[in-house]
Amino acid sequence: MKLLQFYKYQGTGNDFIMINQMKSTVLDGSETALIKRLCDRRFGIGADGLILLQPKQGYDFEMDYFNADGHRGSMCGNGARCTVAFARSLGLEQSSYYFFAPDGPHRARLSLKKEGWFEIEMSDVLKVERGQDYFFMDTGSPHYVRFEETLHALNVEKEGRHIRYNEQFAATGTNVNFVSAAPSLPLQVFTYERGVEAETLSCGTGVTAAAIAYTLRHKLLDEPGITIPVQTKGGILEIRMDKKEDRYSKIWLCGPAEEVFQGHLYI
Repeated sequence: MKLLQFYKYQGTGNDFIMINQMKSTVLDGSETALIKRLCDRRFGIGADGLILLQPKQGYDFEMDYFNADGHRGSMCGNGARCTVAFARSLGLEQSSYYFFAPDGPHRARLSLKKEGWFEIEMSDVLKVERGQDYFFMDTGSPHYVRFEETLHALNVEKEGRHIRYNEQFAATGTNVNFVSAAPSLPLQVFTYERGVEAETLSCGTGVTAAAIAYTLRHKLLDEPGITIPVQTKGGILEIRMDKKEDRYSKIWLCGPAEEVFQGHLYI
């Protein structure tokens, strides 16, 4: 057995186990069963995912992300903000960062608007699929977006699971976002997350997809610097982006990230 030091972080209620591997390797990512157990809310620490902070040549750090099911995941926007906050707590105090995530390089910076907020530049979105009653796109992770007249009576886990496992997405799965159809801002977004296989309080790549779908549904004109506030069950986030038809660039996911607690356990 060996002693594992861990840290628990959350970004609008999306919570993560953070492990510092900047100087030595604790986990190599092959420990699927262990990672799943660590994320279990009854038999482990409890989290929506686990993140390894580790060095990578040419970058300030690498964010190696694992879903609660123990498998490596795709990009996690809330997790990225938590990773930047974690790196800062370990002494990597900079005004901006260049790091590597599951979907490639990203920039990050401290927010000039709100204390305790971090801003992550997301990957460009160059294609949006429009169905009869949905939008589908990849914002670093695949996301299905559907607008609803009301959200609070919706069974997010039942409806989300049905879409996530239907024939269209069965091969690789998708995250599912239900968005308030009201034109007023902030948007309200409820998300079912692939890999967690449950509703989470917030999803960074999900609110990014919801904001993009909103601009298309309401036919916002092409312009730089569109700002869309988004309300999740775990708190408020903000998306800023440049829009040109169905192409989106300079997408920044902005929101809080903070340490919840830290501890040790034997593995």
